[in-house]
Amino acid sequence: MKDSLKISTLGLVVLALLFVVGCAKQPTEDMEKANAAVSAAAAGGAEKYAPAEAKALKDSLTAALDEVKAEDAKYFKNFDKAKGMLTKASADAEALKGTIAKKKEEAKQKATATQGEAKAALEDAKKLLAKAPKGKGTQADIEAMKADVKGLEDGLAEVQKLFDAEDYLQAASKATAIKDKAAGVSEQIKGAMAKTGKK
Repeated sequence: MKDSLKISTLGLVVLALLFVVGCAKQPTEDMEKANAAVSAAAAGGAEKYAPAEAKALKDSLTAALDEVKAEDAKYFKNFDKAKGMLTKASADAEALKGTIAKKKEEAKQKATATQGEAKAALEDAKKLLAKAPKGKGTQADIEAMKADVKGLEDGLAEVQKLFDAEDYLQAASKATAIKDKAAGVSEQIKGAMAKTGKK
């Protein structure tokens, strides 16, 4: 009698445990937290300033959510692995925020330096243009170079807008192009001066 009571009690305990395991709920709180952390990292510029890390983070979140779906499809659910994956994705997203801040600051410094170089190159081109040899056959070239310089000045205004919008990578890229073009204009003027013997 006692043995059968022990067996039936044990059976009830096992059934209760199976019922609890079978009714395990999705870790919605963990999912929401991980989604929010990854979204915050993306909003902070992860894809722009740390594209490889941003992709890895997205992939780890997708894998964690896939694990939740796979477990949810089972009769006996156990979300421990999914919870661990979601917790890691959240932690990685938080860590990535620090990396983004560092890379953003580096990009800002580079953009600032390149913007300064572009301004200096443009000023050099303008000074040389004022001394460009004027005469028969050079007027069309001078007008073309003046148009180039005007275009570069407009470009510098765009660089400033990009800088103000904290798009430092694009600002640096555009400033580099302006610097190179201004240097090209200066070389053209120097070439014309050399031909006419003007210094």
